[in-house]
Amino acid sequence: MKKLFCLLLLGVTLSASAQKHTCDNAASHAQGKKGKACANCENPYKRFTQNLPFQMPEVSAPKFPDRQVNLRDFGAVGDGIALNTEAFAKAIDALSQQGGGRLLVPAGVWHTGPITLKSNIDLHLEVGAIILFAADESLYPLISTSFEGLDTRRCQSPLSAVGCENIAITGRGVIDGNGQYWRPVKRSKMTASQWKEVVARPGGVSVRDDYWVPSQGYAKAEKNANMNVPKATTEEEWIAVKRFLRPVMISLVNCKNVLLQGVIFQNSPAWNIHPLMCENIILDDVLARNPAFAQNGDALDLESCKNALIVNSKFDAGDDGICIKSGKDADGRRRGIPCENVVVDGCTVFAGHGGFVVGSEMSGGVKNILVENCQFLGTDVGLRFKSTRGRGGIVENININNVTMTDIKTDAITFNMYYGGKSVAEMLADGDNPDNTTKVPVTEETPIFRNINIKNIVCNDAGRAMEFNGLPEMPIDGISLENVMIQAKKDAVFTNYKNLKKKNVVIKVIK
Repeated sequence: MKKLFCLLLLGVTLSASAQKHTCDNAASHAQGKKGKACANCENPYKRFTQNLPFQMPEVSAPKFPDRQVNLRDFGAVGDGIALNTEAFAKAIDALSQQGGGRLLVPAGVWHTGPITLKSNIDLHLEVGAIILFAADESLYPLISTSFEGLDTRRCQSPLSAVGCENIAITGRGVIDGNGQYWRPVKRSKMTASQWKEVVARPGGVSVRDDYWVPSQGYAKAEKNANMNVPKATTEEEWIAVKRFLRPVMISLVNCKNVLLQGVIFQNSPAWNIHPLMCENIILDDVLARNPAFAQNGDALDLESCKNALIVNSKFDAGDDGICIKSGKDADGRRRGIPCENVVVDGCTVFAGHGGFVVGSEMSGGVKNILVENCQFLGTDVGLRFKSTRGRGGIVENININNVTMTDIKTDAITFNMYYGGKSVAEMLADGDNPDNTTKVPVTEETPIFRNINIKNIVCNDAGRAMEFNGLPEMPIDGISLENVMIQAKKDAVFTNYKNLKKKNVVIKVIK
């Protein structure tokens, strides 16, 4: 058995290294000098859209005018104290009026309120540059937006762009969302010293002995909220619960031709990076990270986007790592925009509820996805597919190849159609056991998962090999498992599925 593991792992490694070998320096010269094309290849990202199991157009990095301004020239002070909101706005406006270019953020700690990007601008952080968003809710006005797939209101995101074309966030600096100001925490997720530090923060409220929230207004809003969306109608009611309306850190809505490259995105108030209804988007060589105790601290949520590359990047999250979404329930079905044509290649996920995740907000559909040459190290789940009755939507043509995993806390692979807001670890700890035998009528609210191909998978040390928990009225359909090797403490469990194909699937149960 050990020999078989080694041979299979070697095969995955060789297969991964042998593929897409043209132009291996894509990350380092995607734009070339001053935004010009690389001398050796016109588009280094073209290789990621070749020989796919679905049709997808070529995606290239946006190009910018050969023009640069320095943030310091607009009165900014990088001492970590001065508030630079106005300097960022002036610099972006000045650059935009000239037709765009690069906004250079030099080394320093640039304390600021929200930043709004405009078309044809590359926000470029030099080594040593830290954009630190202010811990002051009064700086973040309430806006109408979508959060966790529902149409609602939230505080404006620290960094946002709406309806822009040709935008980028590049360089080797750091963007920090000051998330500890916004987030609640659970004692079970923290060390004793961390918990002691949290409860000592001024203004916070210990709702229970094991749960702390940052304000009384937050506690009030949470009592009547539907999965982080509060019940409020008047402006006064919304303002009273403002701290509860913590934003995603990077919000890109209806944007086209987007590049995020090289930057560290960390410590977000809620989700870290959230492209919504964007087209032609590249994430290359980024690190998105949050503390392991960060509530709703997803690293990346790609929602209702089309033609996306997520390559050579690392994710370390308090919730899901790389997550594909398309809206929730009636709001998502009304939007009706699937997440489609997505390539995830050469990525690593550390802590998080899932390495690669689809759902649970998938009401607009998810299709044409390729995930390959990735590694998940210490996530709760490796490959995680989740939904529930009420969502509707179709998830199909998902292709996963050459993925290695170690130290997976629960399932290496899971399909759970009874998602209720908990991680798999929390569900197991609470002994959740949903009724998976009683059928209900099939309607537009019934989620459908079908035609998912998973091959060349090696997982060393999982809590359980696999779980398929489909709906009795709509079984998980057409899953193919090929060359899958899993060592786990518990065997696989399959419920409510059909047309399952298995070829060279080896599960070694270890004690």
